[in-house]
Amino acid sequence: MADDIPARMVFAGRRWKVTDTPTRLCHSIWVAPREGNAGLYGWRFQGTDDDGLSLVFDVFKAEHGWHVHRSYE
Repeated sequence: MADDIPARMVFAGRRWKVTDTPTRLCHSIWVAPREGNAGLYGWRFQGTDDDGLSLVFDVFKAEHGWHVHRSYE
């Protein structure tokens, strides 16, 4: 995170740099209800790895850190 906005992450053994403007997501977009999800939020952003592969990620913050909910080509 840089200024509370995603900047980079590690996913599937690769380092990904955020290469667009992240969009903040609220709890209403998550498919499965989660207990106590009133504070659930996340981000959607494009990440690009060192090989130039770009994916779009939906990530959410949970009790034990950030998790990738879904990735898109």
